[in-house]
Amino acid sequence: MDDIPKHILAERALAAARRCVASRFAGAAFVFVTGSIMRGEGTAFSDIDLVVVFPALERAWRESFIDDGFPVEAFVHDPQTLAHYLHHDADSGYPIMVNMVATGSILGPDIERARLIQAQAAGTLAAGPKPLAGVGYDMLRYQVTDLADDLRGARPPEEIAAIAAQLHQKLADLILLGRGAWAGRGKWAPRVMRKLDAQLAAEFDAAFRLAAGGDGARFLALADSELARHGGRCFDGFRQEAPLEARRLE
Repeated sequence: MDDIPKHILAERALAAARRCVASRFAGAAFVFVTGSIMRGEGTAFSDIDLVVVFPALERAWRESFIDDGFPVEAFVHDPQTLAHYLHHDADSGYPIMVNMVATGSILGPDIERARLIQAQAAGTLAAGPKPLAGVGYDMLRYQVTDLADDLRGARPPEEIAAIAAQLHQKLADLILLGRGAWAGRGKWAPRVMRKLDAQLAAEFDAAFRLAAGGDGARFLALADSELARHGGRCFDGFRQEAPLEARRLE
């Protein structure tokens, strides 16, 4: 599929999704078809993401399979379970399911219900994440501080690379959520950061590449600079309480 134009690949993927829904998910009220391949950004290894919504289910599930040559990830819901996960996404700061619903192509008989849910998801995206605050905010600052401190001093290059790999996600979260932007996991973090601030994203990428090669100074400086925006390092006085039920009787 590497030599197929991306718009043609997207059309084939949508046609494959229609056949897949008809054969595997008969009775679905509506389906959102999404993924990088549908946006014309995919590769030969990109999958089709399906958010499949039935009128009612005992429980939601996800499954992965190959259909018509395309890898497919299906997230199967009813309106209530979908609402649960959309709300969970908004609370987490990672709008994975929200993005799928907001940007997906709609299939199925109940188009009006799908459009209503899609409009709500788009509204959630436009509103942005809730402000960083409370226990989660303190924990994120602490984690960035702890990993940044691990970069201080002399270490073997392989240890610096390992620390930087852990710090990448946490620092990206602090940068994005701290500026009122949605965060992204893995490959989505640099994409979202680029959209927010191309210059900052370029510095983040350059600093991380150096750290991955064993030179953590520039990535450490970026972490320290970001922490300074949030009151500085978070270590002295940090406290995390265990749940009351975290005990086991012998």
